[in-house]
Amino acid sequence: MTALHATTATPVGPFTVLVDDGAVLASGWTAHISDLLPVVHRSLRPTSSVEADRLPVLDVVDAFHAGDVAAIDDVVVRQRSGPFLQDAWDVLRTVPAGEPDSYAAFAARCGRPAAVRAAAGACARNAAALFVPCHRVLATGGGLGGFRWGTPVKRWLLDHEAAHTTGRAAAAQPVPAAQGELSYP
Repeated sequence: MTALHATTATPVGPFTVLVDDGAVLASGWTAHISDLLPVVHRSLRPTSSVEADRLPVLDVVDAFHAGDVAAIDDVVVRQRSGPFLQDAWDVLRTVPAGEPDSYAAFAARCGRPAAVRAAAGACARNAAALFVPCHRVLATGGGLGGFRWGTPVKRWLLDHEAAHTTGRAAAAQPVPAAQGELSYP
């Protein structure tokens, strides 16, 4: 299988998508497709990828970064793993912008409140960053936790979503957290 990839500029650096048959296989804040290919499940990994000048999904990425934080909600994503990870990735897509969960709350949202480490692992193994918004899950103690693309990118995403949501999400105001970071309740 041959997939397509393309990159767009964002306020926090280049963002690349790997797409096959209209579905995002992997994405993240990098200009290098070699950073994305290893995170694609072996059964979905393309044998080659051709760089495209532009892919339609990049219009969604640009809209998100311009303030339409709901633009990513309907992007088709294709990931594969065991039942818990598959379910967890689906659940991640239900965490509202501007209302991040803790890893413990995310585990509970997945129906397995004791599986905090497994929930964190689902975030870590997510290949489709942004579209499966693992950045919306914070460390249970209030810190940022990890993020494949770096905690400065995660911090920017959380702040961006908080600034561009309305209604109940807008009520989530940043509070001081460990080490001078901001966290959302």
